[in-house]
Amino acid sequence: MSANDELASELLRLLGGAGNVAGVENCMTRMRVSPVDRDLIDETAIKSLPGVLGVVDDDTYQVVLGPGKVTKVTDAFRQHLGAAGADADALAARGAAIKAGQKQRNNTPFKNFIRKIANIFVPLIPALIGAGIVAAVRGLLVNWVTVGTAPEFVEAVVPALTVIGSAFFAFLPIFAGINAAKEFGGTPALGGAVAAIIVFAGISDVQYSLPVLGDIVLAPGQGGVIGAIFAAGLCAWIERSLRGKIPDAIDILVTPTLALLISGLATIFVFMFVAGNIASAIGTGAIWLLSNSGLLAGFVLGGLFLPLVMLGLHQALIPIHATLIEQVGFTPLLTILAMAGAGQVGAALAIYFKLNRNKSLRTTIKGALPVGILGVGEPLIYAVTLPLGRPFLTACLGGAVGGAVAGAFNQFAGAFGATAIGPSGWALLPLLQSNNGQGYAILAYVVGLLAGYISGFLITYFWGFTPALLAEHNAAQADDQNAVLENEAAPVAAAAAAGKRPSIGQRIDILAPVEGRVIRLSEVEDEAFSAGTMGDGFAVEPTSGEFRSPVAGTITALFPTGHAFGVTTLEGLEVLVHIGLGTVDLRGEGFDLRRAEGDVVEVGDVIVVVDLDAVRGRVRSLATPVVVLNGSAFPIVERRTHDGPPLTVEAAEVTSSARS
Repeated sequence: MSANDELASELLRLLGGAGNVAGVENCMTRMRVSPVDRDLIDETAIKSLPGVLGVVDDDTYQVVLGPGKVTKVTDAFRQHLGAAGADADALAARGAAIKAGQKQRNNTPFKNFIRKIANIFVPLIPALIGAGIVAAVRGLLVNWVTVGTAPEFVEAVVPALTVIGSAFFAFLPIFAGINAAKEFGGTPALGGAVAAIIVFAGISDVQYSLPVLGDIVLAPGQGGVIGAIFAAGLCAWIERSLRGKIPDAIDILVTPTLALLISGLATIFVFMFVAGNIASAIGTGAIWLLSNSGLLAGFVLGGLFLPLVMLGLHQALIPIHATLIEQVGFTPLLTILAMAGAGQVGAALAIYFKLNRNKSLRTTIKGALPVGILGVGEPLIYAVTLPLGRPFLTACLGGAVGGAVAGAFNQFAGAFGATAIGPSGWALLPLLQSNNGQGYAILAYVVGLLAGYISGFLITYFWGFTPALLAEHNAAQADDQNAVLENEAAPVAAAAAAGKRPSIGQRIDILAPVEGRVIRLSEVEDEAFSAGTMGDGFAVEPTSGEFRSPVAGTITALFPTGHAFGVTTLEGLEVLVHIGLGTVDLRGEGFDLRRAEGDVVEVGDVIVVVDLDAVRGRVRSLATPVVVLNGSAFPIVERRTHDGPPLTVEAAEVTSSARS
């Protein structure tokens, strides 16, 4: 089983199983699941999974996985759903019912408008990115040809790249019309057909006069995506209005003809003119704003963009970006808004250094920072700055400073922007362009990013924490250098039998699950464990094949392969035992399960018996990590030995303190 398959399988289990999944889809960075019952989701365990960058609980339950990986994990997730017997029709029906309920709760005109705008343009982003990068490469080759040092084959390939990079943008209104028709309940082909009028070369032959305005001469592309949305929306409305009123025998002839004819005439005589003026006003207005008050506009836009993202309102900017790309060849707004991510990166670095004792948060930052630099900001927002509160605001201020710097370049030097929408951070570099050349655009953008990083860091480091906030999140954590102690009767069994939940400071003992040599978790040759990503704990190099429960409780996870199991105590302490490294690839060979998921066990009950001699030479290591998954509620506070510091013991014990 590949890493993506294993992650998908774990996600399905922690999301409540196949019966709790009503639907699943993915965007560029997130797998979006429609759960039946949110109470069945184990969010703490999901966040601790290697590969999961964060979660967002919104209309759908969103697991942030990052670009590229999200598609593979979602595909594997669907396969596991099918293997679990999830019926496609029942799944679709259940998903439709849940989506209808969510839509009812969020059924406001403004939210519906934002949602429809997003659904029209988001599916087009991959093509926008691809065509934009091809156009950027073409620009570099043209510069090479211009200086006179390019070989002949480069000159020959430039026209081909011009076609490849420009064709999609030339016919963008058609794609927008197709998607708009879907959103407005019409036939996609009709939406595309009426939108095609806008880009048809013969439209220039149409001339007419209007009172006051005089002669109107149309040009191919006039009105762009805005006109296409108007046209497709009207076409869909006419089509819906006629359905059921036209006899079935002639419906296929009459309905599409009337819908296309009426909406087509409206497009030629109204929408292209009106939308063309709207598009021109957007382009002219944006350039004027940035040219005359770019510094102030950049500060405001860079500072407010992250709150807009959290509210989902940033999707309303997509048609503005598309219009600017049509009007001037690039969108200067996107390069300013991207500075909000730079502020987040700077703030996260400040938190890393400021909370130097908070191991779990520092581990999260180390995992989320690389993707944040590349423009995927959700992990830093939802897992780092937003939960802390004040650092989120200082991160926004850092983005505001970066936006002001980018805006100043627009105001005092020249406009620059992105030729496509989608990426941000350093991933946006290949898509940058300006009238002063690509080199200027890259320089201005990088300077803005650096300003966002530095200001986000400084503002957060010096003003991001109150004394109370600092004391709460920077408490000293247990030192892995401490030794672990020998086997001793665990008091948790008595507590569980009495049905009591722990009070603050009450101790729960975690015993080693197997005889052997106890080592620090940092010595395990797997970064997910050694870096503390999964949680705090210890590890054992086994000398026996009998792996036992380290606590009294219920087996809440037991892989069919036997390579790992989890036990949850009555108090809620979640302990994972992962037998060896790479043992999942053995697919259960050499592993004998003695218990089942759901069994109630006492400390020392045998869960899995492993033939160590048969397994040892086939895996990376037999070192067995023992990890507290919910360490925020049950931190390990003490490690000790009774008889000095011997490392080889029959069972080790780590004491955990309950906070809840």
